Amino acid sequence: MNILDMYKEDKTLLSFEVFPPKKTSPIESVYGALEELCALKPAYISVTYGAGGTEADNTCAIASKIKNDYNIEAIAHITCVNSTKAEVEKALDSFKEHNIENVLALRGDIVPGSTPKTDFKYASELTDFIKKKGGFHIAGACYPEIHPEAKDEVADIINLKKKVDAGAEFLISQLFYDNKSFYEFEKRCRLAGINVPIEAGIMPVINTKQIRRMVSLCGASLPAKFVRIMNRYENNPDALRDAGIAYAVDQCVDLISSGVSGIHLYTMNNPYVAKRITDAVSKLL
Repeated sequence: MNILDMYKEDKTLLSFEVFPPKKTSPIESVYGALEELCALKPAYISVTYGAGGTEADNTCAIASKIKNDYNIEAIAHITCVNSTKAEVEKALDSFKEHNIENVLALRGDIVPGSTPKTDFKYASELTDFIKKKGGFHIAGACYPEIHPEAKDEVADIINLKKKVDAGAEFLISQLFYDNKSFYEFEKRCRLAGINVPIEAGIMPVINTKQIRRMVSLCGASLPAKFVRIMNRYENNPDALRDAGIAYAVDQCVDLISSGVSGIHLYTMNNPYVAKRITDAVSKLL
Protein backbone atom coordinates (compact mmCIF):
# COMPACT_ATOMS: atom_id res chain seq x y z
CA MET A 1 0.00 0.00 0.00
CA ASN A 2 1.21 3.47 -0.82
CA ILE A 3 1.50 5.33 2.49
CA LEU A 4 0.71 8.55 0.66
CA ASP A 5 -2.86 7.25 0.34
CA MET A 6 -3.20 7.23 4.14
CA TYR A 7 -3.02 11.00 4.47
CA LYS A 8 -6.31 12.81 4.84
CA GLU A 9 -6.89 16.50 5.42
CA ASP A 10 -8.94 15.93 8.57
CA LYS A 11 -6.77 13.21 10.15
CA THR A 12 -3.27 13.11 11.60
CA LEU A 13 -1.29 9.89 11.15
CA LEU A 14 0.68 8.41 14.03
CA SER A 15 3.64 6.31 12.93
CA PHE A 16 6.68 4.79 14.64
CA GLU A 17 10.37 4.30 13.94
CA VAL A 18 12.33 1.25 15.12
CA PHE A 19 15.93 0.21 14.59
CA PRO A 20 17.71 -3.13 14.11
CA PRO A 21 19.79 -4.59 16.95
CA LYS A 22 23.53 -3.99 17.22
CA LYS A 23 25.86 -6.35 15.41
CA THR A 24 26.55 -8.15 18.69
CA SER A 25 22.87 -8.98 19.26
CA PRO A 26 20.64 -11.42 17.37
CA ILE A 27 17.79 -9.97 15.35
CA GLU A 28 15.33 -11.84 17.58
CA SER A 29 16.30 -9.48 20.42
CA VAL A 30 14.02 -6.78 19.01
CA TYR A 31 11.02 -8.99 18.27
CA GLY A 32 9.48 -8.71 21.74
CA ALA A 33 9.48 -4.91 21.57
CA LEU A 34 8.28 -5.06 17.99
CA GLU A 35 5.26 -7.18 18.93
CA GLU A 36 4.24 -4.66 21.60
CA LEU A 37 4.72 -1.73 19.25
CA CYS A 38 2.68 -3.37 16.50
CA ALA A 39 -0.11 -4.01 19.02
CA LEU A 40 -0.51 -0.22 19.28
CA LYS A 41 -1.63 -0.18 15.62
CA PRO A 42 0.34 2.74 14.23
CA ALA A 43 -0.39 3.78 10.65
CA TYR A 44 3.01 2.41 9.67
CA ILE A 45 6.45 1.65 11.10
CA SER A 46 9.76 2.69 9.59
CA VAL A 47 12.91 0.63 10.07
CA THR A 48 16.32 2.30 10.09
CA TYR A 49 19.24 1.13 7.99
CA GLY A 50 21.83 0.91 10.78
CA ALA A 51 24.97 2.97 11.16
CA GLY A 52 26.56 3.44 7.77
CA GLY A 53 24.01 1.17 6.17
CA THR A 54 25.61 -1.90 7.71
CA GLU A 55 22.41 -3.64 8.78
CA ALA A 56 20.59 -3.84 5.45
CA ASP A 57 19.62 -7.49 5.88
CA ASN A 58 18.20 -6.85 9.34
CA THR A 59 16.30 -3.82 8.06
CA CYS A 60 14.66 -6.00 5.44
CA ALA A 61 13.88 -8.81 7.89
CA ILE A 62 12.29 -6.49 10.45
CA ALA A 63 10.30 -4.55 7.84
CA SER A 64 9.12 -7.87 6.40
CA LYS A 65 7.95 -9.06 9.80
CA ILE A 66 6.01 -5.83 10.36
CA LYS A 67 4.36 -6.02 6.95
CA ASN A 68 3.81 -9.74 6.50
CA ASP A 69 3.33 -11.01 10.06
CA TYR A 70 1.60 -8.05 11.72
CA ASN A 71 -0.15 -6.59 8.66
CA ILE A 72 1.12 -3.09 9.39
CA GLU A 73 2.63 -1.10 6.55
CA ALA A 74 6.41 -0.80 6.76
CA ILE A 75 8.94 1.66 5.36
CA ALA A 76 12.50 0.40 4.96
CA HIS A 77 15.19 3.05 5.23
CA ILE A 78 17.92 2.94 2.61
CA THR A 79 21.09 5.06 2.57
CA CYS A 80 23.48 5.73 -0.28
CA VAL A 81 26.61 7.60 0.80
CA ASN A 82 28.38 4.33 1.65
CA SER A 83 26.80 2.26 -1.14
CA THR A 84 27.33 1.66 -4.83
CA LYS A 85 24.43 1.58 -7.27
CA ALA A 86 24.77 -2.21 -7.40
CA GLU A 87 24.51 -2.45 -3.60
CA VAL A 88 21.45 -0.19 -3.54
CA GLU A 89 19.82 -2.21 -6.29
CA LYS A 90 20.51 -5.43 -4.39
CA ALA A 91 18.85 -4.01 -1.26
CA LEU A 92 15.86 -2.81 -3.27
CA ASP A 93 15.46 -6.23 -4.89
CA SER A 94 15.47 -7.81 -1.44
CA PHE A 95 12.81 -5.36 -0.25
CA LYS A 96 10.65 -6.20 -3.24
CA GLU A 97 11.03 -9.94 -2.64
CA HIS A 98 9.67 -9.40 0.89
CA ASN A 99 6.63 -7.38 -0.21
CA ILE A 100 8.04 -4.06 1.00
CA GLU A 101 6.67 -1.26 -1.20
CA ASN A 102 7.70 1.86 0.72
CA VAL A 103 11.25 3.14 1.25
CA LEU A 104 12.75 6.17 2.96
CA ALA A 105 15.61 7.40 0.77
CA LEU A 106 18.45 8.96 2.76
CA ARG A 107 21.98 10.07 2.09
CA GLY A 108 23.09 8.54 5.38
CA ASP A 109 25.89 9.44 7.77
CA ILE A 110 29.49 9.47 6.63
CA VAL A 111 31.27 6.86 8.74
CA PRO A 112 34.39 8.29 10.44
CA GLY A 113 37.55 6.76 9.04
CA SER A 114 35.90 5.48 5.87
CA THR A 115 35.81 6.91 2.36
CA PRO A 116 32.29 7.54 1.03
CA LYS A 117 31.33 5.83 -2.22
CA THR A 118 30.94 8.07 -5.26
CA ASP A 119 27.86 6.67 -7.02
CA PHE A 120 25.55 8.90 -4.98
CA LYS A 121 26.32 12.19 -3.30
CA TYR A 122 22.86 13.36 -2.27
CA ALA A 123 19.55 11.81 -1.21
CA SER A 124 17.93 13.44 -4.24
CA GLU A 125 20.16 11.31 -6.48
CA LEU A 126 19.15 8.16 -4.61
CA THR A 127 15.50 9.19 -4.86
CA ASP A 128 15.81 9.66 -8.60
CA PHE A 129 17.54 6.27 -8.94
CA ILE A 130 14.75 4.47 -7.04
CA LYS A 131 12.05 6.34 -8.95
CA LYS A 132 13.53 5.29 -12.28
CA LYS A 133 13.90 1.69 -11.12
CA GLY A 134 10.18 1.68 -10.30
CA GLY A 135 8.10 -0.45 -8.00
CA PHE A 136 8.46 1.65 -4.83
CA HIS A 137 6.78 4.55 -3.07
CA ILE A 138 9.43 6.93 -1.79
CA ALA A 139 9.62 9.09 1.32
CA GLY A 140 12.27 11.69 2.11
CA ALA A 141 13.74 13.26 5.23
CA CYS A 142 13.75 16.93 6.18
CA TYR A 143 15.20 19.17 8.87
CA PRO A 144 12.89 21.76 10.46
CA GLU A 145 15.91 23.63 11.83
CA ILE A 146 18.00 23.35 8.64
CA HIS A 147 20.25 20.50 7.61
CA PRO A 148 23.56 20.81 9.54
CA GLU A 149 25.49 20.96 6.26
CA ALA A 150 23.23 23.46 4.51
CA LYS A 151 24.55 26.99 3.91
CA ASP A 152 21.31 28.63 5.05
CA GLU A 153 17.51 28.27 5.04
CA VAL A 154 17.24 29.09 1.35
CA ALA A 155 19.82 26.50 0.28
CA ASP A 156 18.19 23.92 2.54
CA ILE A 157 14.75 24.42 0.98
CA ILE A 158 16.18 24.41 -2.55
CA ASN A 159 17.83 21.04 -1.88
CA LEU A 160 14.65 19.68 -0.32
CA LYS A 161 12.67 20.78 -3.38
CA LYS A 162 15.12 18.82 -5.56
CA LYS A 163 14.40 15.73 -3.48
CA VAL A 164 10.64 16.13 -3.84
CA ASP A 165 10.93 16.85 -7.56
CA ALA A 166 13.03 13.67 -7.90
CA GLY A 167 10.17 11.59 -6.52
CA ALA A 168 9.78 11.91 -2.73
CA GLU A 169 6.03 11.59 -2.13
CA PHE A 170 6.02 12.68 1.50
CA LEU A 171 8.54 13.83 4.10
CA ILE A 172 9.44 12.79 7.63
CA SER A 173 11.14 15.40 9.76
CA GLN A 174 14.14 15.12 12.00
CA LEU A 175 13.42 15.50 15.71
CA PHE A 176 12.71 18.95 17.16
CA TYR A 177 11.60 20.25 20.55
CA ASP A 178 10.11 23.61 19.62
CA ASN A 179 6.93 23.32 17.54
CA LYS A 180 7.38 26.88 16.33
CA SER A 181 10.43 25.69 14.38
CA PHE A 182 8.33 23.07 12.61
CA TYR A 183 5.53 25.50 11.73
CA GLU A 184 7.99 28.03 10.30
CA PHE A 185 9.71 25.28 8.31
CA GLU A 186 6.40 24.04 6.96
CA LYS A 187 5.53 27.57 5.86
CA ARG A 188 8.86 27.89 4.00
CA CYS A 189 8.17 24.58 2.26
CA ARG A 190 4.72 25.65 1.05
CA LEU A 191 6.04 28.98 -0.22
CA ALA A 192 8.67 27.06 -2.20
CA GLY A 193 6.06 24.82 -3.81
CA ILE A 194 6.78 21.77 -1.64
CA ASN A 195 3.22 20.57 -1.17
CA VAL A 196 3.68 16.94 -0.10
CA PRO A 197 2.62 15.80 3.40
CA ILE A 198 5.22 16.50 6.10
CA GLU A 199 5.27 14.35 9.24
CA ALA A 200 6.67 15.82 12.44
CA GLY A 201 9.40 13.73 14.07
CA ILE A 202 9.05 13.51 17.86
CA MET A 203 11.62 11.88 20.16
CA PRO A 204 10.64 11.66 23.85
CA VAL A 205 13.35 12.45 26.39
CA ILE A 206 14.25 9.33 28.36
CA ASN A 207 18.04 9.65 28.46
CA THR A 208 19.82 13.03 28.54
CA LYS A 209 23.09 11.71 27.08
CA GLN A 210 21.19 10.20 24.17
CA ILE A 211 19.28 13.41 23.51
CA ARG A 212 22.40 15.57 23.66
CA ARG A 213 24.12 13.25 21.18
CA MET A 214 21.16 13.35 18.79
CA VAL A 215 20.87 17.11 19.06
CA SER A 216 24.59 17.54 18.34
CA LEU A 217 24.19 15.43 15.20
CA CYS A 218 21.06 17.05 13.76
CA GLY A 219 21.39 20.62 15.07
CA ALA A 220 18.04 20.78 16.89
CA SER A 221 17.70 23.57 19.44
CA LEU A 222 16.62 23.01 23.02
CA PRO A 223 13.98 25.38 24.43
CA ALA A 224 14.48 26.66 27.97
CA LYS A 225 11.52 24.59 29.23
CA PHE A 226 13.08 21.45 27.79
CA VAL A 227 16.51 22.22 29.29
CA ARG A 228 14.94 22.72 32.71
CA ILE A 229 13.41 19.25 32.50
CA MET A 230 16.74 17.66 31.60
CA ASN A 231 18.66 19.52 34.29
CA ARG A 232 16.14 18.90 37.05
CA TYR A 233 15.62 15.18 36.45
CA GLU A 234 18.93 14.11 34.89
CA ASN A 235 19.76 11.93 37.91
CA ASN A 236 16.24 10.58 38.38
CA PRO A 237 15.57 8.24 35.43
CA ASP A 238 11.91 7.55 36.21
CA ALA A 239 11.07 11.21 36.74
CA LEU A 240 12.97 12.17 33.56
CA ARG A 241 11.08 9.53 31.58
CA ASP A 242 7.70 10.73 32.85
CA ALA A 243 8.55 14.39 32.32
CA GLY A 244 9.86 13.59 28.84
CA ILE A 245 6.68 11.74 27.95
CA ALA A 246 4.59 14.68 29.19
CA TYR A 247 6.64 17.09 27.09
CA ALA A 248 6.25 14.90 23.99
CA VAL A 249 2.50 14.61 24.58
CA ASP A 250 2.23 18.41 24.80
CA GLN A 251 4.08 18.69 21.49
CA CYS A 252 1.79 16.12 19.88
CA VAL A 253 -1.42 17.75 21.12
CA ASP A 254 -0.33 21.12 19.74
CA LEU A 255 0.72 19.57 16.41
CA ILE A 256 -2.52 17.60 16.03
CA SER A 257 -4.67 20.61 16.86
CA SER A 258 -2.74 22.58 14.24
CA GLY A 259 -3.58 20.00 11.58
CA VAL A 260 -0.15 18.44 11.04
CA SER A 261 -0.16 15.64 8.43
CA GLY A 262 1.42 13.12 10.77
CA ILE A 263 3.52 12.48 13.85
CA HIS A 264 6.46 10.10 13.49
CA LEU A 265 7.43 8.85 16.93
CA TYR A 266 11.06 7.86 17.38
CA THR A 267 10.32 5.01 19.78
CA MET A 268 13.93 3.95 20.46
CA ASN A 269 12.41 0.43 20.53
CA ASN A 270 10.71 1.32 23.82
CA PRO A 271 7.09 0.04 23.86
CA TYR A 272 6.33 1.56 27.28
CA VAL A 273 7.04 5.10 26.14
CA ALA A 274 5.27 4.58 22.81
CA LYS A 275 2.19 3.22 24.58
CA ARG A 276 2.02 6.11 27.03
CA ILE A 277 2.10 8.64 24.22
CA THR A 278 -0.26 6.68 21.96
CA ASP A 279 -2.80 6.32 24.76
CA ALA A 280 -2.60 10.04 25.50
CA VAL A 281 -3.20 11.24 21.93
CA SER A 282 -5.16 8.46 20.22
CA LYS A 283 -8.56 10.09 20.77
CA LEU A 284 -7.29 13.31 19.18
CA LEU A 285 -6.22 11.72 15.91
